[in-house]
Amino acid sequence: MALPNLVLIGTFTYWPLINNIYYSTLDWTLGSASATVVGLQNYVTFFTSEDASKVLGTTAIFTLVTVGGSMVLGLLVALALNSKVRGTTFARSAVFAPYVLSGVGVGLVWLFIFDPGYGVLAWVLRGLGQQSPQWINDPQLSLVMVIIVYVWKNLGYCAVVYLAGLQSLPRDVMEAAALDGANNVRRFFNISMPLLSPTTFFLLITTMLSSLQAFDLIRIMTPLGNGTSTLIYKAYLQAFGAYNRAGYSAAISVILFAILLIITVLQLRFVERKVHYS
Repeated sequence: MALPNLVLIGTFTYWPLINNIYYSTLDWTLGSASATVVGLQNYVTFFTSEDASKVLGTTAIFTLVTVGGSMVLGLLVALALNSKVRGTTFARSAVFAPYVLSGVGVGLVWLFIFDPGYGVLAWVLRGLGQQSPQWINDPQLSLVMVIIVYVWKNLGYCAVVYLAGLQSLPRDVMEAAALDGANNVRRFFNISMPLLSPTTFFLLITTMLSSLQAFDLIRIMTPLGNGTSTLIYKAYLQAFGAYNRAGYSAAISVILFAILLIITVLQLRFVERKVHYS
């Protein structure tokens, strides 16, 4: 019964992974009929290049800020949506909607907003007598721009998951704490947050894996990777940009896979210890 699924997983997941590891040992120009085996030279080239620290640093900053921002804002939004007031159903749909939208479409819309020449934000700032920041041309501002859009797009996912966790909290425990004199803030930090730890752990893993593999928004909003060249985008530029270095790109992809694997194992090994399963 499991054989068809195992065949599909092996064919479309593990076989490409093995092939990619093999390609990473080649000096291969994309489209060329021949390649030269170079062993670990592609990895040595990456880690000794001037771009290595910049790419790894950009990846770390992008991942940490987007994961933290999405989870914190998602939790705050979930707390607001958990209130029994009119219009919460519409608000929940509106918050979650950006998550299911195409990353390409979202990137194009926000690029129109941030464009320093004809963007909506530039028009508003000019009306206030201010100059628009060079969001696209400044590498540091480009990273900030992409982070803002990525958090906006994905916080709805965190909000919905946190909302489900909040609605599953045992009411009798919360009522008992209220009778004992615990205010809302104390109940949240001493009761709700520990009981939400499985939800937080789940979101930590899924959002971190998603952020490390973020591609579409970066590709649309900063095609040249100016200040936003994360590992996955660096691999794309090396293979399909002006370089056509397929072997080098495969090596960067393997490095990203190793980072994803290490982070997941560390989370399962150490972070899960602090999770309180009811």
